[in-house]
Amino acid sequence: MSVQAIKGGAIEFLTKPFRDQDLLDAIQLGLARDRAWLENEKAIAAPRARFDTPTPREREVMALVVTGRLNMQIAYDIGISEITVKVHRGQVMRKMMATSLPDLARMADKLNLTAEKSPSC
Repeated sequence: MSVQAIKGGAIEFLTKPFRDQDLLDAIQLGLARDRAWLENEKAIAAPRARFDTPTPREREVMALVVTGRLNMQIAYDIGISEITVKVHRGQVMRKMMATSLPDLARMADKLNLTAEKSPSC
């Protein structure tokens, strides 16, 4: 029963009779986890909202840029000119309000974009 409870998302499994302090500790742990989850949600809310502004092509370019691909590699991969990649890259930086490429990469990581697209060699 305890294994099923933990697999179902329970934080703690208390058997009767339990001490009051054990219950209070379990409640504190649950509140701490909920607080951490809420902080994480707040941290990714702004990048998630900004990610809706780029066009699908700009999102595609962004996903490749943050994996470390060069402009000419991206251009070849998706069949557009290198100058067009530069334009899309600039638009992504502006729309995502990124101050640098590492900043954009951090946003992409928070949005789990880096796992979805990997560079093709």
